[in-house]
Order: sequence, then C-alpha cells, then structure tokens
Amino acid sequence: MQEESWRTMLPDYSAYQSVLEQYTTQSPAPTGILQDRLCDAVRRFTAVNIQPRVLRITAPDNQIYRHYMIDLLRHFDRIHRTPTDEPTVVIAGDNVTEVNLFGAVYPPLEDGKITKPQVKHGLLHQAHNGYLVLSVASILANPSLWPRLKAVLMNGQLDWQPITQKKLYPLPATETLNVKLVLIGDRFLMAELENAEPDILSGFSMYAEFEQDLRLNQESLPKYLAYLKSVIRNANLPDIADPEALKLLMRTGARHEEDQYRLPLCPIWHQSLLCEAAIESQGGPIHAEHLKQALKAKEYRSSYLPERAIEDIHHGQVIINCQGQEVGQVNGLTVVEMPGHPTAYGEPARISCVVHFGDGDISDVERKAELAGNIHAKGMMIMQAFISAALDLDQPLPFAASIVFEQSYSEVDGDSASLAELCSLVSALAQQPINQQIAVTGAVDQFGRVQAVGGINEKIEGFYKVCAFRGLTGKQGVILPKTNRSNLCLSDEVLDAIQQGNFHIWTVESVDEALPLLTNKAFRRDKHNEESEETTLLDVIAERIAHAHHGHEEGRPGLFTKMRNWLGHN
Repeated sequence: MQEESWRTMLPDYSAYQSVLEQYTTQSPAPTGILQDRLCDAVRRFTAVNIQPRVLRITAPDNQIYRHYMIDLLRHFDRIHRTPTDEPTVVIAGDNVTEVNLFGAVYPPLEDGKITKPQVKHGLLHQAHNGYLVLSVASILANPSLWPRLKAVLMNGQLDWQPITQKKLYPLPATETLNVKLVLIGDRFLMAELENAEPDILSGFSMYAEFEQDLRLNQESLPKYLAYLKSVIRNANLPDIADPEALKLLMRTGARHEEDQYRLPLCPIWHQSLLCEAAIESQGGPIHAEHLKQALKAKEYRSSYLPERAIEDIHHGQVIINCQGQEVGQVNGLTVVEMPGHPTAYGEPARISCVVHFGDGDISDVERKAELAGNIHAKGMMIMQAFISAALDLDQPLPFAASIVFEQSYSEVDGDSASLAELCSLVSALAQQPINQQIAVTGAVDQFGRVQAVGGINEKIEGFYKVCAFRGLTGKQGVILPKTNRSNLCLSDEVLDAIQQGNFHIWTVESVDEALPLLTNKAFRRDKHNEESEETTLLDVIAERIAHAHHGHEEGRPGLFTKMRNWLGHN
C-alpha cells in the first residue's frame, strides 16, 4: 500500500518538450500514417486483380472514415497502375437499393419515340475496374442484395433484371464487371454480417480495422503531431499555437483513453474538441486557454444529471457518509452510464452487509432481486471463495450474510465493487467499524489480489465532490488498484486538493493492504511475523465463530446447543 503523489495523477509530457516545440514546423502527414496494419491490408488488397474480392474494415461508418478509405485506396492503387491511370473509387450512399446498386432495364416508351429497352447503370458499373465502398449497415438493411452482389464479385458477371415484371421485353446480354468491394462498419455490425454470411470469413475476403489509439513514445509522437496537422487541415480549423496547448490536448486524449501512455486517433474526436476551441479563439490560433474554456463549456452542458445526483446526496435523499465509522458499511464507487447522456459520471454508493446466525450462505441481494448482471454475480462468487479460503474452516460458517447496494433501483453490473463488498463483509463478521472518510473501488480474485477497474477518474471525482461540499477533513480519499495508477488523469480541482493534502489516493495490490486502511486493523498475520501479538480481523472472526459453535454469545445458546435442544423436544 502507498499513498500516491499528485504528480502520478496525470500524464507527464516533460520528456517530449523538444518534440512538441517543433510542432509549428511539422508538415501534415500523408494518408495512412499510424495505421500500419490497415495500410498493409489495403496494399495487399489493391496489389492483385484476383481473390480476395472483399475488404472488410472495422471502423465507424460515416463520411469522414469513408473518405479516409478512398484516399488510402487511391494511394496504394496508383502504385500498381501506370501514372496516367486514375483508380476508380465509388462510395455508395446510405440508401442503397437493388436498382441503384445493380442498375435495371426499363421498357420501351409506349408513344413509340423510344423503341428499344432503356438500360440504367448502377453503382457496380460506375466502379468497373475499381472499388466500391459500401456500408455494412446497407447490406444488413437490405439482405436480399447480398446473394446477387456476392455472385457478381465472385463470377464477374451481372445478369440484367427488368424494372418491372408486368411487361415482356428483351434484356441486354450479361455484362462483365471487374469490381472489388470495401465494406465499412463498426464491430457490432461486422459481427452481424459474419453471422448472416459465414463465407465472408473465408478466403473470399480480407480483414482490417482503423485503430482508434496509439501508444505514446519518442518514435510515435512526431507521427501523431503530423497526423494532428492533417486532421486540422482537412477540417479547415485554426492550428494549435503553442506546446502548452498540445500538452492539454494530449492530456484530454489520455483521459479519453483512460491511459496516461495512449492517445486517441479518432479524427471526429479531434475535430469536435478543436472546433469548440476555435469558437473560443474566434477563428485565431488555438492556445491552451482556449482549450480549457472549450472543455469547461462542454462539461457545463452535460452537467445537469451529475449535479442532480450529487444534490440528492447533499439533501440526504441518498445516504452517503464521508465522516465517522460504521460496521458493515463502506463507500463504494460507481460509474453511471445513462442512455441518451453523452458522458459517464461517477457517483458514490453505500454498500452494506449484515450478519446473523445461519447456514453460511452469503446472499447477494442485487442478484436475488434480479438487479445485477452476470459479471457482478461472478465478482460476488469470487469474493465469497476468497473469504472461505482465508477463514480455512473445517466446518460450515455458522453465520449468514446479506450484501446490498443501498438505495439502488436499477441494474448493477461489473465486478469493480467486489473489493468494497468484501470489506463490508469482513467488517460485519469481525464487528470492526470502517472509516467512512475513505471510498473503495477494485475487483478481487480468489487469492485476494486487487485488479484494475474502469471509469477510475469519474469514480474518484464523484466521491470528491461529495466530500468537498460537506467540507474536506484532510483525511478523505479513495483506495484503488495499483494497476489503475496509469489510468489516472484527474481534474484540476481534485489535483489541487491532493497537492494541498486535503484529499488522498491510496493504491493497493491486495485485500491485506486495503483492510488496514479502512479498519485500522490488519486482516491476517504477516507470514514473516507470525509471533506478533496484535489481533487481526481473522483472529476476531475466528473467535466469534468458535463462540458460536461452542459457547454463548450475548446470552443466546450456541448453534449446537440449539440443535440439541430442538432434537430433545422432538
């Protein structure tokens, strides 16, 4: 266990200062930079005029990504053609029908002016000897298109169809087409297509994807800055003026990716943020202050629901204690993802546990009420397995327990509360109070190791807001997995409080490190100090179990005495 310095709460870009200072002299990047796997797939796809005939690309399906693919196809296709040839790339719109895709034959006009059937060519004809870029959603919306499209791609032959079956008129001969198809769609839609058409996974097609982030290092940063230049140029936005603005942009990207060492590559994300910064700069060069104002404005617009949730806590409608001590109660941390709301936000939740005489069953109230998902149930079972192994009992636990998210009225999922649930159970079994000034998040495995969770920044900030409103005591803070340290990218307000010693972050690797912080008592004896006379939580629990089995507790008969008396009466 260790308390983290405020310097570890955000990315450190000081090692890249010299690279950032050269940004103004950086040239915009060519298409395909930072997308090596995608470029390799497109290069191979355009190299030969045989199989595969289809390139599946997992990427957001919108105009920006489609035009990116057009540039990439044209770039690599020119390598395999003569300099005078311009590759043909056709984009199908969102409304793809059989007629505009394959074309059709219209009957002669009845007035006699046109005596021959009229041929209307489709997108496939326009893409002859080139490429057709098509949305996966278009295929899924019109599944009847695929069998005919597949036949054209594999055989290179298109049989004409009449526009109407009400009249008989001659049709042109079968037309020979040489077309390669590029399918673009997100991962979910691509999976739907694969389920509907298993052949798409065979040698009939090739796969690639637009990578949405990159690992930051000395080699990748110059390429990222060049890519950023190209995004700004393509969107006709004002350029970034100084290294401090670049650092803030990178820091915002690290928070978006939940990783201090990664940056987003999504052009839409960059355009959205820089467009708002351009509003603040009134069309002039973008400085760090303009980015800060844009981020504050964006947060303000989406702050209604988070503020309402915190107000319910402030007004006592949702009970959260951030001072004092309680037995069997712990402040867990949750992330709320509300449908229709653009961002997730953090909100503390009170997790409680009560223990009574029973058969050793540990009830998950959320699961029994059908308000918990499968991952949450899995985390609960793992937590119970760890407790059973730690107690090392040679007979059933003489207690039953129930664990619940208090005042929760919607489904709870994920295993990020399993550490908090474990702490509340141990507290209730040992009757040892938990410090309410500290909130907990983290998943546990069957050996008590604490594992990383998601939404860590939002969780910390949600608990901080509650503490700050009621007054910071200087002893409040959050326990989180040590493996989440690289995910930290906190707001300036929280960073200032940590720097001043008014709020704290502790990282732990195991349950043995978390429980002493919460209860001021060791969980179990140190293997290297077995002779210590200090009483541990497991000692207290073992004594309570022994008392339940062999003696009386508060004047009540023990479990075996109860059973003997019951058998005697029967």
